[in-house]
Amino acid sequence: MKIAILPGDGIGPEITAQAVKVLERLRRDGLALEWAEAPIGGAGVDAQGDPLPASTLQLAREADAILLGAVGAPKYDGLPREKRPEQGLLRIRKALELFANLRPARVYWELAAASALKPERLAGLDLLIVRELTGDIYFGEPKGVRINAAGEREGFDTMVYREGEIRRIAHVAFQAARRRGRRVCSVDKANVLETSRLWREVVSEVGREYPDVELSHMYVDNAAMQLVRDPGQFDVILTGNMFGDILSDEASMLTGSIGMLPSASLDARSKGLYEPIHGSAPDLAGRDIANPLATILSLAMLLRYSLGMETAAARVERAVAEVLMRGVRTADIAAPGVVPVGTAAMGDAVVAAL
Repeated sequence: MKIAILPGDGIGPEITAQAVKVLERLRRDGLALEWAEAPIGGAGVDAQGDPLPASTLQLAREADAILLGAVGAPKYDGLPREKRPEQGLLRIRKALELFANLRPARVYWELAAASALKPERLAGLDLLIVRELTGDIYFGEPKGVRINAAGEREGFDTMVYREGEIRRIAHVAFQAARRRGRRVCSVDKANVLETSRLWREVVSEVGREYPDVELSHMYVDNAAMQLVRDPGQFDVILTGNMFGDILSDEASMLTGSIGMLPSASLDARSKGLYEPIHGSAPDLAGRDIANPLATILSLAMLLRYSLGMETAAARVERAVAEVLMRGVRTADIAAPGVVPVGTAAMGDAVVAAL
């Protein structure tokens, strides 16, 4: 099985290096795995003047799955929009038709003290956010900045969803719920937005094809509140691109650190791009202090969803859990008085647990 590794910018190379350690351990244990690296984001701009070089996209197309670090750094902020690192990520999602973003959030009780919530609020926290990834306001056209009739600059973006886009992501959510707690909460803003009214109608239609799954609807502002008030009430949260972007980052802080959350972005055939949901954190780059566990857990998702290696995926997840039970911590999840380990040492600890 072939894996494309795209380290990217900031802490991306450091955290993906720890995932490679895990791959090397699994390959020594007999799994038929190979991988190759290519630049994306700012690294792509530096190497070939493009945040998604043609050679990188070709490698990604030929691979069975893609593992991504992170993209972005302040030094690229002055570039034209089409040259900025984030465009590389948006373009590869679009080019590979990666429409379904899966972001699990579960609490490791060893990290409960690091959560923004009291431990009693965390009871039952094990949810999956299914986010539509290639539509919505991030991709809608037209967009830009113009001078209005009053002579002022105004920015504009277009929020748009087609019925087919909603239908296919809804199927992903309902099928995921069947493997979990059989509950889907669809999040929208149907009291204000026409796109959300269509979203709710189509999701309800799809829901009737899954009579064994309970469907509920919730406005996004209420969902943001409920994630803090009672996160254990959720099983699968289904939502659009922008709302999912925001809610999944909120959910990450319930678990103790954004450095703990993996994600998968899948196409219709379960080929996917896997990445931690945190950013490139350029202020941490090169300091050996970033948490690599979200990247390693993203690798576990890659093994499960795209390569069909369930046993290996569960083994990696158990290794992460064992490391946490032993009290090994990077700085973002260390309690006061606990001496944290570095990025590389955390990767070594996971390999040792394997």
